Amino acid sequence: MMQTQSENICFGGTQGVYTHASSRCACDMTFGLFLPAAAKDGPVPLLWYLSGLTCSHENAMTKAGAQAWAAEQSIALIFPDTSPRGDHVPDDEAYDLGKGAGFYINANQKPWSKHFKMWDYITAELPEIVGNSFPLDMSRQAITGHSMGGHGALTMAMSLPGQYRSVSAFSPISNPTVSEWGRKQFNAYLGANETLWSNHDASLLMQKNGFDGPILIDTGTNDQFLDILKPEALAHAAAMRRQQIIFRMQPDYDHSYYFVSSFMGDHINFHAEALRL
Repeated sequence: MMQTQSENICFGGTQGVYTHASSRCACDMTFGLFLPAAAKDGPVPLLWYLSGLTCSHENAMTKAGAQAWAAEQSIALIFPDTSPRGDHVPDDEAYDLGKGAGFYINANQKPWSKHFKMWDYITAELPEIVGNSFPLDMSRQAITGHSMGGHGALTMAMSLPGQYRSVSAFSPISNPTVSEWGRKQFNAYLGANETLWSNHDASLLMQKNGFDGPILIDTGTNDQFLDILKPEALAHAAAMRRQQIIFRMQPDYDHSYYFVSSFMGDHINFHAEALRL
């Protein structure tokens, strides 16, 4: 049973916030969904936006400036949460583990394994729910994200051929198996067997699988987390694979939503071209 938390008219469409019981995460989950005006006439394509550490469904929904561009291109936007929520869901004192830090993987270690199934939630459970509840053309999906969400978008796109027409990312965590944003979380959620970690590393997946469509990556040259994000690892892997990719280091931009909003139009227009095919 899905509950409507709010619905507001936005650029001629509707920005809604909805809550539902998740079987995979064993808790109530909340997501934002923007439907452009064109959805009144029939199903529209869907762009997923995965947010970064400490975020909820709300951050990008209110800060990224995405709705105006999506309305222009007649694309729906979905803003899922970044982790399971609730008093019964385990957490950690650190900002980068537990609630707000699901890392878009399926945990198999206690105490995380009962609730932290964000991979299945984003790739299977939530698509089925929204596909059955809203006028969405689920045969035309694309995915993007910021930081931890960029990591999620890239790893999902390269692991699930045919599910997404295109993928983009803003300052993604690109090589988490050798980064402090990755090793800590993978060890907690997946255990010490590092062979399991490689399935969630965009640079390693680029070497192994690549992506059967267009990719756009933007990262700021003044991003304060560049040494943790490791964009050079992904760029090198893409070049070695000769992958179709647009990889941009944007001069003077940092890691914030000021950066994300500055290039959101480019990303939505990039996806719109792929979704029209």
